[in-house]
Amino acid sequence: MAAGFKTAEPLEYHRSFLKENCRPDGRELGEFRTTTLNIGSISTADGSALVKIGNSTVICGIKGELATPPTDAPNNGYIVPNVDLPPLCSSKFRPGPPGEQAQAASQFIADVFESSEVILKEELCIEKEKVCWVLYCDIMCLDYDGNLLDACLIALLAALRNVQLPEVSINKETDLAEVNPDRKRHLNVARHPISSSFAVFDDSIVIVDPTAEEEALSTAMMTVVTDEDDTLCMLHKPGGTSLSSEKLQDCINRAVTRNREVGKLINTVIQSVKTHKPLMFSLYKVMKTKMEEPSGGSSVKGVKGDTA
Repeated sequence: MAAGFKTAEPLEYHRSFLKENCRPDGRELGEFRTTTLNIGSISTADGSALVKIGNSTVICGIKGELATPPTDAPNNGYIVPNVDLPPLCSSKFRPGPPGEQAQAASQFIADVFESSEVILKEELCIEKEKVCWVLYCDIMCLDYDGNLLDACLIALLAALRNVQLPEVSINKETDLAEVNPDRKRHLNVARHPISSSFAVFDDSIVIVDPTAEEEALSTAMMTVVTDEDDTLCMLHKPGGTSLSSEKLQDCINRAVTRNREVGKLINTVIQSVKTHKPLMFSLYKVMKTKMEEPSGGSSVKGVKGDTA
């Protein structure tokens, strides 16, 4: 009976739960799904990470290549993010060139990195006007169940923390770049912006971490990006109904708390890699958390998982 009601009247089905301050998957309105992080997942990449938020699964692989610096910024390198939503992640996506949602996600990531200066592009330059690093950040969704932007940004940040680039020098005689694969260095990730996404139902009810079904039924979507200093980096709201200043501030407070949790998760996983043998992947989780008090902050539970 419930399954039939859900199929025939999906919006009314969700409203019946929202009236009780809960959701069909058992979560409360301000409760995030379990977040799982695995780094070093792709052995052929210079850095990689896999993130799961509930059923939504995203993998990011970063490859560094040498290139000529841009003429208008001869002392800079490049960061090129690209989000791919293949048909394998959801039946809503079709083969072919990137769709509107994939392009919007790629632009969102690029805007966050540009405004927050996650990595100083000057540090990617090896020799002014001659050679620099270009970081190709390919982000692929393996399973789509909502909240794509949050998963993509976490995966990219974790992958950047995992990147190791070989030492490059310029031969004075040939004026060519020489790569030393035996000496590698990590990137200096200066800031750590984390996004928190919200969905609005019936123009008034705000829920965190929406599933794909909740996104489709919502009247508005909003993503708030904050950094480790509790600074608001970006507020992304592609149309939809407006929010009161009180609800908007509540979303920002929740995003600040979420940033602390995810930051702890990434730091825990990065630290675990330093203390484990090579080729062993570390798997940790941020368990389901309820954002009842935005100014407080839920605890982060580190759970060591299986290793490969």
